[in-house]
Amino acid sequence: MLRKIILSILGVAFIVGAFIFANYLIDNKHKPKPVVPKVVKTVLVDTVKNGIIPVVISANGNLTSKQRVELYSEVQGIFKTGSKLFKPGQKFNKGETLIRLDASEYYASVQSAKSSLYNSIAAIMPDLRLDFSEVYPKWQAYLNGFDINKSTPKLPEISGEKENYFITGRGIVSAYYNVKNLEQRLTKYRITAPFSGILTEALVTEGTLVRNGQKLGEFINPSVYEMEVAISKSFADILREGESVSLISLDKTKVYEGMVSRINGSIDPTTQTITVYIEVKHRDLKEGMYLEANLNAEKIENAIEIDRNLLLDSQEIYVINDSLLDVISVKPAHFSNEKVILKEVPNGTIILRKPVPGAYVGMHVKSVKRNNSTTDSIQ
Repeated sequence: MLRKIILSILGVAFIVGAFIFANYLIDNKHKPKPVVPKVVKTVLVDTVKNGIIPVVISANGNLTSKQRVELYSEVQGIFKTGSKLFKPGQKFNKGETLIRLDASEYYASVQSAKSSLYNSIAAIMPDLRLDFSEVYPKWQAYLNGFDINKSTPKLPEISGEKENYFITGRGIVSAYYNVKNLEQRLTKYRITAPFSGILTEALVTEGTLVRNGQKLGEFINPSVYEMEVAISKSFADILREGESVSLISLDKTKVYEGMVSRINGSIDPTTQTITVYIEVKHRDLKEGMYLEANLNAEKIENAIEIDRNLLLDSQEIYVINDSLLDVISVKPAHFSNEKVILKEVPNGTIILRKPVPGAYVGMHVKSVKRNNSTTDSIQ
């Protein structure tokens, strides 16, 4: 009996609960749905005005001195102390002695060869007076002007066949050229500055033994530098010598004006690039300095320049028609690191200046131009 009473109470409770839940569902069915507010994004825009856009090629590289000399010794000797120290950073004027080696022993051998030549000529003078009296005066004048402490003068010009046989037969000509060869080698004991510049590397010090073929250092002209850059082969027929180049320092704080001095005539087969040499002069520049070069290659007419991230993969860009986003096809003419030059964009077209996240064709937008004036848009 108790069980029947409990089941009856549970049944009534279930029916009442179902009735209440049904009324709740009916009431909620007639409630109005919440209205989601329409979000209209504000975008920055520009109006297309085609013009002449210069193509600027960006490249980078390190500066090297245009005039550079690697110093090597062609003779052997002790490095003698000069008027200036042979140290990196030391400046020398043109013609000043960079390195002087001890040549006392070799100098003695040169003087001995000169003396032998003088004696050989003096020995034939009596024969010349008797057999070649017509050429005797010029050879006598040669001996009178011969100074063993000065460079050996050139032999008198031999005028006749008999004179030639007589002089060469006595070994005068071979002795003369032997002396000149020794004198030429004697000059190699002293290395002079070929131009005014600065020593950038010194591998020897005063008092050390310098050997034949040993590298001594490097000497550069710090007033003129060159930068070697690799440019795509597509610009090989566009670049010209003498074109001005803007060079920017690594920290973007200084700008230098350079010039295309040389263009390599061949293309690197591995990289398909052509080497261009840029000449630049400035007192602040140093060898090894890293610079970025901007070369003016050509000018494209009837074109515009925009950021690369505004160009879609489908070669299209977003435009605005009646406050709605749309796309048009464009023709890219040149790509740089950050910009792209486009052709075939009609004048007066309103395009985006900055990318819009989540943009799609038909999206409602509110346009803001460069002067921050808001244009009317259809909501």
